Amino acid sequence: MARRKKRGRDISGILLLDKPTGITSNKALQDVKYLYFAAKAGHTGSLDPIATGVLPICFGEATKFSQFLLNADKKYQVVAKLGEKTTTADREGEVIETHSVNVSESEFVTVMQQFTGTISQVPSMYSALKHQGVPLHKLARQGIEVEREAREVTIYSLNLLSFQDNMIEMDVHCSKGTYIRNLVEDIGDALGCGAHVLELKRTAVGQFDLSETISMQQLRQMKSDDLKLEMDQLLLPIENALQGWAQIILSDNEAYYLKQGQPVQIAGAPLEGMVCLLDSDKKFQGVGKIDEDGRVAPSRLLKQDN
Repeated sequence: MARRKKRGRDISGILLLDKPTGITSNKALQDVKYLYFAAKAGHTGSLDPIATGVLPICFGEATKFSQFLLNADKKYQVVAKLGEKTTTADREGEVIETHSVNVSESEFVTVMQQFTGTISQVPSMYSALKHQGVPLHKLARQGIEVEREAREVTIYSLNLLSFQDNMIEMDVHCSKGTYIRNLVEDIGDALGCGAHVLELKRTAVGQFDLSETISMQQLRQMKSDDLKLEMDQLLLPIENALQGWAQIILSDNEAYYLKQGQPVQIAGAPLEGMVCLLDSDKKFQGVGKIDEDGRVAPSRLLKQDN
């Protein structure tokens, strides 16, 4: 049987997209993949259709390292309305409860701060989590509800930006897996008036900031203007996703054995954790993990040229 010809370019790197509102993260991924005519691409964490902001897109070899962006801390700016609960905890759902709002700004701040630190969240039925391979939001739209286990997440900081006429705006710095809709709804419940999300913007993923992103509109314009080289120059090196990691410069001998899948003893290596691996020319080769014997074991390595 003939091997199926791969469609698309073999490009690698990370594009920082400012996801537009009104589309899913997967639709944004497919649009960007088409614009770049890329053979392989993946995104690093779903944003709701109403959400905008930082969505790193990994191309080619960068997809091997996307998990480290999935695991990164996130920052959000959220606008919410007090006094109404909806089925989805955001503006797209139907209003299911309406309450008067008798909450002062200082009362709101007091309750808001109770949600910092490690908290427990039960994922919404309208989340992208899967149950037996089916996204929860698809089950919810069929009127099906399944039991979900509570998950611990960390809210590093909550800052109130504005409080006016039942509308609040907050900055949130949180761990991976945090549902901002749940957070807003839980704060509303604690206040006794309910709340739901109106607007949501992800302002950072790890060290990647919204100011570094490019919009879908800009990409489409560059494609239309045939600025292929300039588009490729927007791609960040894979190792940019690993800023702050300990780096190990490998000798040619050490690099050889790691590429064979063998752990090696390296003087001066950290005692534990993950490390960024560079060759003798300081070019990125992948990531390793310190094993129980203190050796550097290969974890994810770049594909080697034949």
